[in-house]
Amino acid sequence: MTKQPPSMVHQGVKILHDPVRNKGTAFTEVERDALKLRGLLPPRVHSMAEQELRVLGNVRAKPTDLERYLYMIALQDRNENLFYRVVMNHIEEMMPILYTPTVGKACQEFQHIYRKPRGFYVSMNDRGNVREILQNWPHKDTKIIVFTDGERILGLGDLGADGMGIPIGKLALYTACAGIQPTQCLPVMLDVGTDNERLLNDPLYNGLERHRERGQLYDDLVEEFVTAASEIFPGVLIQFEDFGNTNAFRFLKKYRDRACVFNDDIQGTGAVAVAGLIASLRITGGKLSDQKLLFLGAGEAGVGIADVYVAALVEEGLTPEQARKHCWFVDSKGLVVKSRENLAVHKLPYAHEHAGCTDFLAALNDLQPTAILGLSGQPQTFTKDIIEAMAKINERPVVFALSNPTSMAECTAEQAYSWSDGRAVFASGSPFDPVTVDNQTFVPGQGNNAYIFPGVGLGVIASQSRTITDEMFLAAAHSLAEQVSESDIERGRLYPSLARIREVSARIAYDVAKMAYDNQLTDKEEPEDLLADIHQHMYQPVYPHYA
Repeated sequence: MTKQPPSMVHQGVKILHDPVRNKGTAFTEVERDALKLRGLLPPRVHSMAEQELRVLGNVRAKPTDLERYLYMIALQDRNENLFYRVVMNHIEEMMPILYTPTVGKACQEFQHIYRKPRGFYVSMNDRGNVREILQNWPHKDTKIIVFTDGERILGLGDLGADGMGIPIGKLALYTACAGIQPTQCLPVMLDVGTDNERLLNDPLYNGLERHRERGQLYDDLVEEFVTAASEIFPGVLIQFEDFGNTNAFRFLKKYRDRACVFNDDIQGTGAVAVAGLIASLRITGGKLSDQKLLFLGAGEAGVGIADVYVAALVEEGLTPEQARKHCWFVDSKGLVVKSRENLAVHKLPYAHEHAGCTDFLAALNDLQPTAILGLSGQPQTFTKDIIEAMAKINERPVVFALSNPTSMAECTAEQAYSWSDGRAVFASGSPFDPVTVDNQTFVPGQGNNAYIFPGVGLGVIASQSRTITDEMFLAAAHSLAEQVSESDIERGRLYPSLARIREVSARIAYDVAKMAYDNQLTDKEEPEDLLADIHQHMYQPVYPHYA
């Protein structure tokens, strides 16, 4: 525990209103005297463990997950250390509340449940002044920014400024899962308007009352923000989050060599899904290069997975052209093939010579894939006929229903297992409960990006890497797959238990940092004990001593 003299911190009511320094009823008798807290707190001094019990009792008494979310966000606003202690000690219980699926509902209701400002807003009205207003952020040691324009929030679409719940939630996971210091995290909403008429007609909507800006002025604002953030917070990692497909791909291409940036929807999703595919081979047998993938949905998530998968096949000795032929896509207009006109640029590498087809089931029967991956944002699109067809083609069909939140999943875990007579190898984007089929219980793996981005961010911050490469995400995928235990595999789970997430993140951070050092992507000298250095960077939710 650190010790800070009373002269260095707020006193009285001010420290009770400071979430970074507030300890609530845990302030000791000596601290209460030194910080002028006598009379401002109940007389009994509680331990942090006792405060944790109170929080858990209150959370579990709430009638809905949205109410639980609101309670936990309120705790974060008044006592960050206690918030993170509860989250870290109960990560499997808390992650579905603080992130998918509950965060989707929270974003949909954001304008109605708004309590207190959190994060930073940059709007079209701030053009020309972004650098100036960024100086208003109180924490000057910012190391990581999660940045969205709210156009494609999970599978829910354009939520405008209400999408702020996503960067807030992502950064909470950076801290809980990988120990990034809370004061080093900055959530940012780029408000350029919304095309969601429901929000524009809602008098409580917090964002700009205008339709989306999509032209040069929009690009100029993104440029101004990235430039200003990189200058004010040197070396800061900027994560692009939930941008629309077109903007996501072009911004990643534009900025990846100019700043320390990545896109979690493309690269993070790619790494976590490929980790699951690597782990699935311990059940299905064979090599990655023996697999054929059929994707439902050809947006940033699907293409991101395919790109990481291709990189993994190239490691096995295939050429990029050969590797891409293992990946096939069906979008809203059918099978992506060379003969189709007006294909988006990001789809062109995966447009193969083949007859056109408008039906996913027909494409499945024609192509005979070993795995299907759903990233369509369209619920219940992996029908019984599709799962049964996969089970007919494959002894152990791989079915990844990855769309978020849970309500948007292409199929449920129970459907995948029951329709395949318990033979499916299943993973999903949001959590599902264990399923019992023919007296065998399966624990579905959750292909959550939280297994990837916190560790990558920690590795980049610890190593002070100037850039984030595709190879880092492939290394993260291998690292994650290696940490799936035999007991996980025996239960059908393709990812480690969330209870091990900090251990998993530290190992991923090690592999990412090692890559930065080995490839001269940093000016920092590699420490003798790199893993120990990683752990030294990891925040622990303990109270400081003030007297």
